[in-house]
Amino acid sequence: MKKTLLIGSLLVIGLFVFWAYNNEYELRFVPNKPELRPPQNTSPSPKEMTEDFELAGGSERDNRGFPQRKIVDLSSMFPELFFREGSKNVKRAALTFDDGPDSLYTPQMLDILKEQNVKATFFLIGKRADLFPDVVKRMVNEGHIVGNHTWSHPNIVKLDNAAMLKEILDAEEALSKLTGYRTALFRSPYGSIDEKRIKEIRKLNYKIIAWNVDSLDWKSLTAEQVKYNILENVKEGSVILQHSSGSKEENLTGSVAALRDIIVTLKKEGYQFVTIPEMFNIPYKK
Repeated sequence: MKKTLLIGSLLVIGLFVFWAYNNEYELRFVPNKPELRPPQNTSPSPKEMTEDFELAGGSERDNRGFPQRKIVDLSSMFPELFFREGSKNVKRAALTFDDGPDSLYTPQMLDILKEQNVKATFFLIGKRADLFPDVVKRMVNEGHIVGNHTWSHPNIVKLDNAAMLKEILDAEEALSKLTGYRTALFRSPYGSIDEKRIKEIRKLNYKIIAWNVDSLDWKSLTAEQVKYNILENVKEGSVILQHSSGSKEENLTGSVAALRDIIVTLKKEGYQFVTIPEMFNIPYKK
């Protein structure tokens, strides 16, 4: 009986290792216990309580699971179009933030970036930009780069082609009014994308940006957990994913609290922070 249990356990472990290897997991996960989640000390704007603020596809927690292996494969298939990491010969890293803007977390992120004299790339949701135009204008004025993260944050692989293109073009129009340019950078909500949609998005003259270091801050992690997930996995050419806003159930206080230490630590280690256009030598506007 014991021998059977041992063989069964080893088989399960072996299958898990095989699955993890094939999906190229690059992160060491840390506990996500509810009692470790940071307290939320400030209140959101009333605008963040409306339907206009909601993510069309639902929370990251309900939609994540797109395999890292698929992202690597797409990067190999479309090397001039789909980007996930920069040169491994230069100690540079790019901070990127998804799902903003808002009135709660995004301004705090911007305060820290300004204090540390670091420029980042923000992938913004069109309808949220309409709700908080001054935050978008602040990003531009402070030298950050703005990218397209669709109008309402749907899972685009669940949309037909016409609906997907409308999501992207509506966001492009909204963002261009606030930034003064039509962005040439696109990031798919949840990272979910496939070959067919990449080919369609290419027709809109976009570069598609993924990542290779995920903070997992959408899990409402503590600052220590966010720092661990980033600092233990950063390497030359890393594209780091954090969020400057999220769904209503996501608490990003820990991500905000971690940002300064992440920047200070990586600077001490000799990293230079660059924007996505600088990392890949690609245009940020059409």
